[in-house]
Amino acid sequence: MAYQSINPFNEEVLHTFEQHTDQQMEGMLATADKTFHEIWLDKPIRERAKVIGKAASLMLDQKEKFAHLATLEMGKRIGESRGEVDLSASILKYYADNAETFLTRRPINSVAGEAYIEYSPLGVLIGVQPWNYPYYQLARFAAPHLTSGNVMLVKHAPGVPQCALAFEQLFAEAGAPAGVYTNVFLSNDQVAKLIDDPRTRGVALTGSERAGESLAARAGKNLKKSTMELGGSDPFIVLEDYDLQDAVKMAVVGRIGNAGQTCIGAKRFIFIGPRLGKFVAMFRAALESLNIGDPFDEKTTLGPLSSEAALAHLLEQVNEAVAHGAKVVTGGKRVDRKGYFMQPTILTDITPDNPAYRQEFFGPVALILPAKDEEEAIAIANDSPFGLGGSIYTKDIEHGKRVASRIETGMVFINYPSVSTADLPFGGIKRSGYGKELSDLGIQEFVNKKLICAANGFSLVA
Repeated sequence: MAYQSINPFNEEVLHTFEQHTDQQMEGMLATADKTFHEIWLDKPIRERAKVIGKAASLMLDQKEKFAHLATLEMGKRIGESRGEVDLSASILKYYADNAETFLTRRPINSVAGEAYIEYSPLGVLIGVQPWNYPYYQLARFAAPHLTSGNVMLVKHAPGVPQCALAFEQLFAEAGAPAGVYTNVFLSNDQVAKLIDDPRTRGVALTGSERAGESLAARAGKNLKKSTMELGGSDPFIVLEDYDLQDAVKMAVVGRIGNAGQTCIGAKRFIFIGPRLGKFVAMFRAALESLNIGDPFDEKTTLGPLSSEAALAHLLEQVNEAVAHGAKVVTGGKRVDRKGYFMQPTILTDITPDNPAYRQEFFGPVALILPAKDEEEAIAIANDSPFGLGGSIYTKDIEHGKRVASRIETGMVFINYPSVSTADLPFGGIKRSGYGKELSDLGIQEFVNKKLICAANGFSLVA
């Protein structure tokens, strides 16, 4: 597997990195395991938190460096890259500030005697992370599980190796001992060997369904804890009372952010009522007015996709959808210029037998799905193999909450597309995966919740 930086804007190869050998991998695992048992495990939480907090400060101090690399390697617009650095640093700081509280011993009122739950780390974790948010994905894995006392080997996506190395260096500069956070350039087969190794204790993946099936099966075979954050096809449900202009504004925000390359991006636009035609016309005009260009240019509003492969796959999906009866309102083609640019696209007339109806489109492609009433809108929203996020648009917030309760996803937002912050739990259901990241729930995924009970002699046997 080649770890190679290619600038998506001009298709120039920047750097190529050698894959680590099995011998190097063994050395990294041995160091991580030794560091866990001899150093990191016994450090008080507040001491571990100091390292994570220092990493947060350093990341903000070096914001331009980190942002530049993200834009260079995966084509993210520079303003979005700066925003990702801010978000990543806020996640690191959140756990530095709150981990000790989250992992405080919890008493249990029990008839059996004095009882409590205490939290302890598992050991060496394996993280497999994607390219679309090259720091945020790492931060939300590293921050909670390092502060809880675990150590980790992290395989980042092959297209963002410079971002991967920069994030690893961040922890070294913050004072983390060698082996606490280790970047590994490995093949999928090598990752499988790590999962099989008894020294590793858990696996976390953010990625595709296919990768999730493979890694979850491997972890299950080894009886190891895993979390899977996979794809999403978030519904964007516009109720009849919502302002049309604001709906269009939110639709652009939800679909075009990160060039549409986000798991929680709004992808299925479910519109109720007779205003659909006007909504589509306004949405089309907004998409066609986007400024496509250099992601380093502050005036650019739509940058390239991350890679040639990503662009080719998206075009294949659009063509397949059209072959099964979908209509292209706008876009549908590669932009005629150098770089991995996709025209912002709207597809309509998508029936349930069209493959597009149940796929995730990872790029600036919006699917329009009309609904005759609220009940049908909810049914359409839930008729998906995915269950990550979603959003509802209404003037009546309380009514929106009632609708949200009926949506089969891990997250629902009202009057704004799905977002992520350090204090909100992140995760889905169905084929979007399992487990939670962020908030107090995220830090509990890879710890032993140990019951300790001083029995009082009470017999539970009749």
